[in-house]
Amino acid sequence: MIRFGKGNLRIPRFEKPVYIVAGGMTDFRKRYPEKATEELVADAFNMTIRHNDLKVDMEEFKTMVNYCVYSQFADHFGDQLLAASRVHDALGFDPLGNIEVKTGGATGGHAIMAAAHAIASGYATVVPVVGWERMDEVPTKAGNSYIASAACKNFESELGWMYTSYYALMAQRYMHENKVSRETLAKIAVKNHGYACSSPFSQSPMKLTINEVLENGMVSDPLAFLECCQMSVGAAAIILTDEETAYKLTDHPIRLTAICSGTHTLRTADRRPMEILRLPHEDENLYKNYKSEWPGFTSFLAARMAAYLAYNMAGIKNPLEDLDVLETHDAFTISDIQTYEDIGLRPYGHGREFIESGDAYLGGKLPTNLSGGLIGSMHSVGATGIFQINEIFWQLQGTWAKFHTDPKMWERFGKKIPTDIEDLQVKNPKRGAAVSHAGTGSHVTVAIMEKA
Repeated sequence: MIRFGKGNLRIPRFEKPVYIVAGGMTDFRKRYPEKATEELVADAFNMTIRHNDLKVDMEEFKTMVNYCVYSQFADHFGDQLLAASRVHDALGFDPLGNIEVKTGGATGGHAIMAAAHAIASGYATVVPVVGWERMDEVPTKAGNSYIASAACKNFESELGWMYTSYYALMAQRYMHENKVSRETLAKIAVKNHGYACSSPFSQSPMKLTINEVLENGMVSDPLAFLECCQMSVGAAAIILTDEETAYKLTDHPIRLTAICSGTHTLRTADRRPMEILRLPHEDENLYKNYKSEWPGFTSFLAARMAAYLAYNMAGIKNPLEDLDVLETHDAFTISDIQTYEDIGLRPYGHGREFIESGDAYLGGKLPTNLSGGLIGSMHSVGATGIFQINEIFWQLQGTWAKFHTDPKMWERFGKKIPTDIEDLQVKNPKRGAAVSHAGTGSHVTVAIMEKA
């Protein structure tokens, strides 16, 4: 059994406050043959500087940058080692220092964490974080194999070199242990594809019924195609700064109060049972009669660890009460419902209540994945964690409509704004969170943001 020492649970702190001042991205597609990776990255970065009402132009902004962080999941897709160097050169930041981060599906979250550490330590004052994935230069089957190799190649890969198969086993076990129906999981797919209809960035906007999800083709029992994330091409960028610079650049910066990480063994079979790590709002008797081994095959210790540290760092007492908007890493409907429990929206075994109660919808207690998430909008892996935090940033700034309901934004991507587009701006949100998740739960970050 894993037992924590005092130092293991030390709550992190930033020596200097960290702020987000701007975000931008391309739209996300299955294929993007008309643009090279450098062009996509430049498009996302240009939106970041030119469409966020910054007080400086591009030329002046570039004189302020002193470090860069890049986010790409796999060199295999673009067949280019040191791809960050190509992007760094294309954006005109040579000879400034930079690093490239790779932690599977959580690459975007960890890239932002690396930039936050640079700001918080005083090493840098202005750090662009740019992420992308080029997933259309290899066949889909090969792409699935590349992605699947982010799990243990000596163990999970025997299940067919496909992540859906890994999570399908978790889904079967979770549904058996907690008496959860496929209809409950399908509600998540309906919600996220539906919210994607109001985003010009989304790859798979669809208005669906539960039956349409259940009758959709099966990828790996019990997960249908409509319950799985997208394989995407696209890019996203975000700008982190210190406090002084934040107000030089914008009157409405958003503070990144915490971003913390957790890990767990790459091979799921190596995950030993342990006492449940309780979050700030969970009573010591909550799991007194909990009968399943934890984390077992249905929970993610990495997510629980990241949430524990982030909540304590940001002063979150109860996420359902203290947060106003949330983005989860909904790679599959099952991983979404697992995350509800890991980050404490419901106790273990009761995750279905979060979606079934209406709390996860606009107008509910904690609207979740109003962006459409990974199921409805995108999973261009290196860009994903940045995409999530951009969406929360715009919600907290109150600028969601500027980036989602302006017809010119839709035209930018060759799209026409829907006549029935929904206004998904949360009313007066003060705090938001984003969860970036990798592998079969091997790496996770939880970020907390709030109005400055």
